[in-house]
Amino acid sequence: MTNSPKAAPAPRHAGAPAQPQAVQALGWLHTARFLTTAPELRFLPALDVPEIAFVGRSNAGKSTCINTLTQQKQLAFASKKPGRTQHINLFALGKQGATDAVLADLPGYGYAAVPKQDKIRWQQVMANYLVTRENLKAIVLLCDPRHGLTELDEVLLEVVRPRVEEGLKFLVILTKADKLTRSEAAKALSIMKLQAGGGEVRLFSATKRTGIEDVAMLLWQWAHPDLEPAA
Repeated sequence: MTNSPKAAPAPRHAGAPAQPQAVQALGWLHTARFLTTAPELRFLPALDVPEIAFVGRSNAGKSTCINTLTQQKQLAFASKKPGRTQHINLFALGKQGATDAVLADLPGYGYAAVPKQDKIRWQQVMANYLVTRENLKAIVLLCDPRHGLTELDEVLLEVVRPRVEEGLKFLVILTKADKLTRSEAAKALSIMKLQAGGGEVRLFSATKRTGIEDVAMLLWQWAHPDLEPAA
């Protein structure tokens, strides 16, 4: 992938005051509210605002990541049976009720308990969404760094590669970073930067509050490419 995103903001040290840009981005994400749910692509509304899709293997921590970024405990539903939630859920973003962007929460994939025919159907739905959704501006892939990219993750990367090369933004979030030692985290980050092929990569931990501000600012910038961040 040959994307050229903006330079990443410097990581903030624990206990340091939040950057104005981070306050702006987190305030924007906190406005997230349920918009609609769809069992298939054809039921999704046509939208003209930027859409950011969250994808990942079941148990990668996708729901936790979305809830942490939006500072809402139950915005994204975490099923007790991973892989059973088979709808595309859209959440509107924007202050004072105006929608200036949308988050799309795609079903987790690859969970063993899901029947094979359901897996195949959802792989097709997701592939169609990622290839044809016109207002899709960015993809966020959630990955547990202890397991690395799975075969299905790599298939997804190949599906979106042409769009990323055309300018679609791409971010890999390495979740559950608190479960890694510092050296393990550095190694996982280095490996994923190579595998992401030009996309952004961030370590993330809801428990330790790692990476939240960096990811929030990146998403805000991608959804508002023509606006300057807060001074």
